[in-house]
Formats: sequence, structure tokens, C-alpha cells
Amino acid sequence: MIGDIKKRALHRAKILEGQMRGVQKMIENEDYCMDILTQSLAIQKSIGSLNKLILENHVRTHIKENLSSNSEDEQEKAIAELLSLYDLTNIRGK
Repeated sequence: MIGDIKKRALHRAKILEGQMRGVQKMIENEDYCMDILTQSLAIQKSIGSLNKLILENHVRTHIKENLSSNSEDEQEKAIAELLSLYDLTNIRGK
């Protein structure tokens, strides 16, 4: 991984870990549902930020390398990975 992205991704993952522990405690304490939902939505946003960092790393390393390869198989692999990711991101709405 690219050093700066790895550092930021690990930081984000640690924040998520703390947020999840917080939600668990809120559920155990039977906190107000809207408060739990608000925290849960914040976690989803944090996961989106983590996903963006991981995607950035992948594009800047593997995808960039495969697309610039002389091997058509490597280029096709990169394209297939991007299309697969597109499919995964569109499953939520179905």
C-alpha cells in the first residue's frame, strides 16, 4: 500500500472500531433508538471513507499498473475489476 493511504486507512479503521464499540454499548444500555441510528449512520459514512481510501490505493497501484501493461490480459483484468466494483456498488438500490 502507498504509505500515506495506509496510515489514513488504519486511522479510519481504528475510528470505526471505536464507533462500533460505542454502538454496542448504546444497545446494551438501551439508549434512545434515534441516537443509535444516528451513530450507525455515522459509521456507514466512515466505512464509505475507508472504502474510498482503499479504492484510491488500488487505482493508483494495481489498476494503473495493469492498464499500462503491454499484456492485454492484465489490461482486461483491470477493466473487469473496475466493472465488478461498479456492480457491487449498485446492488444496494435493488
